[in-house]
Amino acid sequence: MSTATDHNPTDGDTEARSRDHLKAQQLLQMLADMMLIRRFEQRTAQSYQQVKIGGFCHLYTGQEAVAVGSIAALRDDDPIITAYRDHGHALARGMNPGIAMAEMFGRVTGCSKGKGGSMHMFDRAHHMYGGHAIVAGQIPIGVGLAFAIRYNCQDKVCVCYFGDGALNQGAFHEAMNLAAIWQLPIIFACENNLYSMGTHIGCATSMADNLSVKAAAYGIRYAECDGMDLLDVFECFAREVAQTRAGKGPAFINAETYRYKGHSMSDPQKYREKEEVGQYEQKDPIRRMSEYLTSKGLATQDQIDAMDRTARTAALEAIRFADESPSTPTKELYTDMYANPYGPYRVEQDPNPPSIEEDICKKPKA
Repeated sequence: MSTATDHNPTDGDTEARSRDHLKAQQLLQMLADMMLIRRFEQRTAQSYQQVKIGGFCHLYTGQEAVAVGSIAALRDDDPIITAYRDHGHALARGMNPGIAMAEMFGRVTGCSKGKGGSMHMFDRAHHMYGGHAIVAGQIPIGVGLAFAIRYNCQDKVCVCYFGDGALNQGAFHEAMNLAAIWQLPIIFACENNLYSMGTHIGCATSMADNLSVKAAAYGIRYAECDGMDLLDVFECFAREVAQTRAGKGPAFINAETYRYKGHSMSDPQKYREKEEVGQYEQKDPIRRMSEYLTSKGLATQDQIDAMDRTARTAALEAIRFADESPSTPTKELYTDMYANPYGPYRVEQDPNPPSIEEDICKKPKA
């Protein structure tokens, strides 16, 4: 399905990344990454139902091919940034599953000491600059990351992920405009799962059947891929990233995918029929990739089953690690608030603030 407009093949970089040049071990690793995300999200759902995870929680189940395929097309130091459905991106980029789960459990061993939770996975070491809770709020920041690349004369490309609901936010258009004017090295990756929060894209977005106009309005390249097909995603992103890295400016990629679960864990999903979900489950990216590998003689079913068992074990180990990790202490409320802490934070407050419990005890009773 992978298509593009204004396509101009570059030198060997794009060709070297096509599916025909991927080694069997690379393909197997991509499948393993999708399996890990799937099993991790299953345990996340269970933990949320057990009230081990608080706040909002958005599962990536069904969309695994987008994160895994696109990130596989990047270099390790290419920055990425995404929205609040971010567990898959974090794991695909290399975050330890235990650290990711601990973050959702509110444990100090989490990637943000348990203070960010499900929607704010952040991993600077792996150049993942966060999940962001405001719809389209990460897109201008992604453009900022791309501007920093250009300013520092670096050979990098930023990939900024967002859902189809972000297409109707002003920040999206402002960011696209600026990226086009300055020809910044950024890929705008729309993970189009059709429903944003709960309204079908055809009812909420203009030209929903031809999103190429969103790119054309700003004079940037447009491409689309089957987000349920890992290799189609990989080829599309490899091609567009190579062009952007070669100095040919930003691109908008429409990755058509589908989430099997609700918008969040509290979503009753009354806006779609179960039959529709079942139809998309027949296109499951993990099953399609497994069938591709076995049909090409690159893996046996026993190997694939063993990989799935490894993913299940890793997800269970993530739960164990999170369960056994200490809760984030209340004193952490006062840390990581300023780039250069200056304290005290309030007039006449001790620079070493007491815990919340001590504050409460000191208050006179009404």
